[in-house]
Amino acid sequence: MRRAVVIGAGIGGLTAAALLAARGVDVTVVEKESAPGGKARRHPVGNSLIDAGPTVFTLRDVFDSIFAECGAALDDHVRLTQANILARHAWNDGERLDLFADARESEAAVGAFAGAESARDFRNFAAEARRIHDILDEPFLRGSKTWPPGLMWRIGLWRLGALIAIRPYETLWKVLGEHFRDPRLRQLFGRYSTYCGSSPFQTPATLMLIAHVEAAGVWLIDGGISALAAALAGLSERCGARLRYGESVARIRVERGRVAGVITDSGDHLPADVVIANADPSALADGRFGEDVRRAVSKTAASNRSLSALTWLMEAEAEGPPLVRHNVFFSPDYRAEFDDLARGQSPSCPSVYLCALDQPADEGPASAGPQRFQLIVNAPPNGDRHLYETEEIDRCTQAMQARLAACGVRLRPTSDPHIATPNDFERLCPSTGGALYGRASHGWAASFLRQSSRTRIPGLYCAGGSTHPGAGVPMAALSARLAVEAVAKDLASIGRSHPVAMPGGISTRSARTAAMASPSSGSSAASSVPIT
Repeated sequence: MRRAVVIGAGIGGLTAAALLAARGVDVTVVEKESAPGGKARRHPVGNSLIDAGPTVFTLRDVFDSIFAECGAALDDHVRLTQANILARHAWNDGERLDLFADARESEAAVGAFAGAESARDFRNFAAEARRIHDILDEPFLRGSKTWPPGLMWRIGLWRLGALIAIRPYETLWKVLGEHFRDPRLRQLFGRYSTYCGSSPFQTPATLMLIAHVEAAGVWLIDGGISALAAALAGLSERCGARLRYGESVARIRVERGRVAGVITDSGDHLPADVVIANADPSALADGRFGEDVRRAVSKTAASNRSLSALTWLMEAEAEGPPLVRHNVFFSPDYRAEFDDLARGQSPSCPSVYLCALDQPADEGPASAGPQRFQLIVNAPPNGDRHLYETEEIDRCTQAMQARLAACGVRLRPTSDPHIATPNDFERLCPSTGGALYGRASHGWAASFLRQSSRTRIPGLYCAGGSTHPGAGVPMAALSARLAVEAVAKDLASIGRSHPVAMPGGISTRSARTAAMASPSSGSSAASSVPIT
């Protein structure tokens, strides 16, 4: 039986573990934290556990296919509700704009907000964003890493116009200026570059495709993205993987030029034919997994890191205009905000993202009493060389509160908030400076420079949001699928995956049957596909 060790139980690591185990591979996951999820983690605040990582869930088909490949159904393990309102955007107390799951509603809302010409601008922008997405979805986003000639081959050599149509040599900000007369709409759709931790003034216009991904559907998960991580952990265990929490990998072993296993910080030797590192590739290049694998990948220079963040988790009473699940409060000067970040400074007047975790999908009022909130402000990725001390954190908190107040929103915490800085994200993801999205998507070549699934050392692979195809929950899962496909090609003895019968529940019970589940109901081990 082939043996694999997965380092890290983030979304990418858990997906890789489940898919490998479903193919009959003997899989062990080693996770330094005490629970699964990686960045998709929860933190105690007051009387609550609050999601401290990603909050927006798109491209659910990626996870539908992963669960199906493992003989399960996503809907049986997490409860998903499609959001009618994608996000609520505000510039001040009187300027608010919602975007909807229904494109016609979004167009009407844009028209009511900024006039009939802006509605036409939005319709034209949405059509171009979809066109770019459709050109790149299968050949690039869901395909292995390639270079421009390879991408052209996949798209079709006869479709040279399609390669030009993805607009890689123009900045997102420039092209948005061509689409939108209203500067507020330019700012709104420029924000999508921050989904991969980048500046709209430096990213290629190709990233308009992110707007289409969100417009295609946002789902709300009961329990948040951390519940998805728990479901993936249970799925991988049902397929036969073993998850070891509270352990770190001290060294990846290399023998005769290829991976031979790992040694944990407790001294355990875990032999393996395959090691998948669900970590930022810079951690490998920095020697954090031993000198033997330092040469496996190239390190991302600090100047090429994506953005970090300051985050606030709180229980609070909300006052002011009604909130939806996803809310954005824009700064009055977007260029000044990103100029501050480029100088390595926290923005003096930041835009603020607010996730109202208890806000229902039907837009009705949340239950009475304090609600749980996660708030995010962009920050420079300098957590390994700059200490965020109390005075600076207080200044950032005041700037965040001032932006909310300018939009009519006040939060009154009922317990001490938990605040995380780039220093904390550097501790969570070493060798990144707290960068949350791997390499920044600045310049036309940035997407081609991300780490691929394979490394320079046979048997060692990468997966996660810092690896091709990029940042975000579904992209991390896609990177894991690509890593598993690379493993299957490199180790021809691994058979194709087949759905596996998996009786019993997993760590997140079926949303449909949880109410009927017996406390004493047992579970049995998953049958697995033997290696051929």
